[in-house]
Amino acid sequence: MSSAAPDLGPPIGVISDTHGLLRDEALAALEGCTQIVHVGDVGDLSIIARLEEIAPVIVVRGNVDTGPGLGDLPETAVLEVDGRCLYVIHIITELDLDLRAAGMDGVIFGHSHRPANEVIDGLLHLNPGSAGPRRFDLPVTLAHLWRTGDGWHAERIDLPVRD
Repeated sequence: MSSAAPDLGPPIGVISDTHGLLRDEALAALEGCTQIVHVGDVGDLSIIARLEEIAPVIVVRGNVDTGPGLGDLPETAVLEVDGRCLYVIHIITELDLDLRAAGMDGVIFGHSHRPANEVIDGLLHLNPGSAGPRRFDLPVTLAHLWRTGDGWHAERIDLPVRD
C-alpha cells in the first residue's frame, strides 16, 4: 500500500466496482478518510451503509446496479472540496459534459476495473480500479485523493489480497 506525503492530511477515499464484495482490506485502506466516493457497480446497498460508518459517501449508479434500491442511485454526482469540483460518473464513455465549461477539474470514473490516474489537457482522470472480485489478471485497488493548493493529487492503493 502506498501513502502520500504526510503534509497532505487525511485523504478522500475513492472506490469502485465492489460488485457486492466489500473487502476488509478496502475498509482498512479507507479508515481515516474524510469522505468516500463510490464510483458505481456497488452490488448491494449494505456496502454504502458500511462505508458511511467511516465517512460521508458520494455514490453513483453503475451499469450492474439494478437490485433493490440500487436503481435509485444517481447516474452522476459532483465531488466539491474548497470550491474545486470533480465530476463522478461510472462509465467514462457516457460522459456528455464539457468538463472545463462546467467548471470541473476532472472526472472520477470506474467500470473498466483498470486503475488510471492521469492528467489529460489539464484535467484529472481518475479510475480507482476495482476493489471487488478480481477480474482477469487486474489488480485489486482503490485510490486516495487530496485537494491540494493548486488542484488535486491522487494515489493508487493496491490492496493486499490473494484471490
